[in-house]
Amino acid sequence: MNPVETRILDKLRVGFQPAHLEVINESYMHSVPPGSETHFKVVLVSPDFTGKRQVQRHQSIYACLADELKTGVHALALHTFSPEEWQSNGQFPASPQCLGGSKHDQ
Repeated sequence: MNPVETRILDKLRVGFQPAHLEVINESYMHSVPPGSETHFKVVLVSPDFTGKRQVQRHQSIYACLADELKTGVHALALHTFSPEEWQSNGQFPASPQCLGGSKHDQ
């Protein structure tokens, strides 16, 4: 496993005691050097999210991962659920293909 991905997993496990956690390095889908750890998808199911709006959930994750966001993590695709929400659905969307930022044809 890669060091940034490992730090993200460790911090989220400690910070949220998740019922379900996936951290997926999606850097390969973007215009970055091979082996980069800059773009991640996080699927996090936690009792902490019960009764909280998505923006509050996302803010708590951003706070938990503030150091990573300051030191190289460029993007987080966050999919957050309470245990009840996850039990009733248990799905999250696929990430879109990267258009290469300003490099795509307009």
